[in-house]
Amino acid sequence: MKDKLKSPLKIALHGIDGRTYKMMVMYLQGPCKGAAVVVEDLNAEVDMIDADSVQAQKLLEQKLTKSARPIIVLSLQELTFENILYVKKPVKTDDLLFALSEAGTMLSAKKKPSNQVSSYTENTVTRQSQESIDQIESRLPPEKNQVKKQTTNTNEQKKTSKHQTAMQLDEGKFNAYIGSVPGLDVNDPKQFPDAVYNPKDYFQGYVQSALMVASAKKQVMHLNSGWKPLIIFPHNHEIWLDADDKQLRAFASVAMNKISGPGITLTPAEPSVAPIKEDLEKFHDKDAFVWKLAVWTSKGRYPNALDIQRPVFLRHWPNFTRLVITPHALRISALLMASPRTLPEIAEVLNIKPQYVFVFISAAYALGLIGQTKREATEIIQPSVIKKSEQQGLLSRIIGKLRANKS
Repeated sequence: MKDKLKSPLKIALHGIDGRTYKMMVMYLQGPCKGAAVVVEDLNAEVDMIDADSVQAQKLLEQKLTKSARPIIVLSLQELTFENILYVKKPVKTDDLLFALSEAGTMLSAKKKPSNQVSSYTENTVTRQSQESIDQIESRLPPEKNQVKKQTTNTNEQKKTSKHQTAMQLDEGKFNAYIGSVPGLDVNDPKQFPDAVYNPKDYFQGYVQSALMVASAKKQVMHLNSGWKPLIIFPHNHEIWLDADDKQLRAFASVAMNKISGPGITLTPAEPSVAPIKEDLEKFHDKDAFVWKLAVWTSKGRYPNALDIQRPVFLRHWPNFTRLVITPHALRISALLMASPRTLPEIAEVLNIKPQYVFVFISAAYALGLIGQTKREATEIIQPSVIKKSEQQGLLSRIIGKLRANKS
């Protein structure tokens, strides 16, 4: 590895707290045997970002638009990013060394003639970050463009109308709308610890990660889950999905590890996706889509990232004109805008079923509207396996015999 890189890679760490920052510095020096060294951002050759941090989207956007340096992303969730090196958390030495090796290869390639390394040049990065849906549409055949112009006004009005339509659910329709988890009563306080779900285990988590990448790259992206095509248009804050709400509701509740087939990938959308703009009924407002996807995924549970014993607060009032309004959503919002509360306290104060609180919190949390006191930093480095020393074993036996003789 050292022979290949000749000198340690200079890495800048982003989205990593102070304690974990120090651990990563030591990890690169120790288990990684000095393959890389942490430096200030201005002197770095490679960026390493914790994709599960709060600032991840902003950091990715900054690095993709302002820098052509290789990026290594650390994340709990597996997702294929174009031109971004992925390392799964907790980080294993071999995985990180491989990513560092690839980053070194990319840096070496940039020094060669551009015709040999077109995929890693600054021109490519600039083109990806500035690609827009308008550019894609311009590649359509003239006859299709003519048809599109004739129907633009009517179709755009239909799409706008759809985006501004919210659904309000009463208690009677709620359970039939979101479903339930067999064997779990989310309204039973004794079962609150089990009334959790991890969005990253479901389609919701992959969609949210894909949205973050598409926004950072400012590029139309295609999320291929092996189910239905999903196209993200970050410039318009829209999502196109070749499925109706009934199909999405069913798929949202299926754990991704139970779905067979090739892994989920996220790639730039090809020009051939442009004709989907004529099928406007399959377009969704981004926030409205993520909100209802979280509602269907939670099934009345709350995200496992939240501590049910700690108060939560609402950053700002949700735009209910575009969202599915779950039972008591307005009352919950008003209460949280007044002061932070724990999830059980919200249900008690409003005298409502906890499931109504949990599902609202899940949807609002998916949009980044829910905040909570900062938790301890998540370990991102997998600890080394400690081998038991034979000398320690012998010493323990001697001490044991001495204690036995005394007794």
